[in-house]
Amino acid sequence: MEWLESIRHILNAENVVKLGYVVMTLVIFTETGLLIGFCLPGDSLLVTAGVFASPAIEQIPNLAPYKLDILWLNLLLIPAAILGDTVGYWIGYHSGKRLFKKEESLLFHPKHLQRAQDFYVEHGGKTIIIARFIPIIRTFAPIVAGIGQMNYIRFLQFNVVGGVLWVMGLTSVGFFLGQKFPWLVNSLEKLIIAVVFLSILPLLIHGLKDRLKARKRKSLN
Repeated sequence: MEWLESIRHILNAENVVKLGYVVMTLVIFTETGLLIGFCLPGDSLLVTAGVFASPAIEQIPNLAPYKLDILWLNLLLIPAAILGDTVGYWIGYHSGKRLFKKEESLLFHPKHLQRAQDFYVEHGGKTIIIARFIPIIRTFAPIVAGIGQMNYIRFLQFNVVGGVLWVMGLTSVGFFLGQKFPWLVNSLEKLIIAVVFLSILPLLIHGLKDRLKARKRKSLN
């Protein structure tokens, strides 16, 4: 499984950040707009990029050449996130419910689409904002909004607000952590693991609630 390890290495948030602004922009666009994007780093990439924009990076010789600018990060990644969701919306709008019948493959799992659909039913239009902070749901939420033919102007409003909050919020968190806790720069792997865990926590909680509800319904029957 050497190829799998190679993919994991390439998709590691730190490695993506080191590849520069263009690659980060493409990753954020793909992760938010295309069906295959659910496997790409999102939250961890933004936080790590924020750390690389902090002054602490300059103190570490092997990382100093990868120093980023927080302003350019946001100027590039916010539009990428907004455009990504827009593309996802139109994919859903034009594909309709046929996507739910699409066969499972290595890069597509219908259950992820269904999970986003359930989330959308529960939270309505706010899903477009909330989903920005939840992996997998983030990729499929705009597609579900398109399938449901949500009014585009309304979608765009949620899309812009969510894109700004997500990108600027997480890069700012990374920048703050790097500035206030320079020692974290030497523990980036641990930081990334912590960010990934926190980002999937809502999914774990949601899944647990669904199981408890299912057990309760089963016991009543």
